[in-house]
Amino acid sequence: MIIIYMNPEKSINIAGSVIIFFILLFVFAKWGPAINFSTTSQSKGEPFVVNGEGKVSVVPDVAKVTFGIQENGGSLKQVQDSVNTKSKSLTNAIKKLGIAESDIKTTSYNVYPQYDYINPGQRITGYQVSTNYQVTVKDFDKVNDLIVLATDAGANIVGGVSFELSDSTKAEKTNEARVKAVADAKTKAEGLANAAGISLVKIINVSESQNGISPRFYAMPASGDSLEQKSIAQPDIQPGQTEIQVIISLSYEIR
Repeated sequence: MIIIYMNPEKSINIAGSVIIFFILLFVFAKWGPAINFSTTSQSKGEPFVVNGEGKVSVVPDVAKVTFGIQENGGSLKQVQDSVNTKSKSLTNAIKKLGIAESDIKTTSYNVYPQYDYINPGQRITGYQVSTNYQVTVKDFDKVNDLIVLATDAGANIVGGVSFELSDSTKAEKTNEARVKAVADAKTKAEGLANAAGISLVKIINVSESQNGISPRFYAMPASGDSLEQKSIAQPDIQPGQTEIQVIISLSYEIR
């Protein structure tokens, strides 16, 4: 039998070290900082975003014709009375053409004093009074007749004709372009997903942008020439076409 004799002092030192180790371990576990353990997790990636475009060409269904009356004179009342009389005759003539009163809009009424700038004091020598109208025409065959009629009724301010879309037509055709844009975006998304080897889970966001629809404008007689001073020929005015464009962005969740 082998008997091992240990130094008593050495045994006491080892036991003390073990006790101190466990005390320190307890203190660290109790009040020490938390130990972070790293874990591996897969977070969702960025959305898969695809843009689609939809275009629709449409013929404008509303024409807006602008013209006015302008008078000059020394007496403000006389000038105003003259303009008002001609304006009444003008609006009555427009109504006889079959245009509703609600489609005749006064866009401005202006009174400008005329001054004598040669002599000191800026003395008022007369007044200029003008009134301007915008007439909405839904029957394009009446546009030329309206221009001639306005001239005969006393309109002497050069205006023009713009072709636009009514609110209902604009809404209808914009929706058609929107449907095309969504279909285009979905087709692109499916093609790209197949090529990249990813799966489309669901659409998580949709955004839209539209182009501005500008009226098609046709000027009447050149600026500076009053209508009553010109022999008005029947102009060949065509509404042409307006394009509505819608861009749709679809965001997909993928896996």
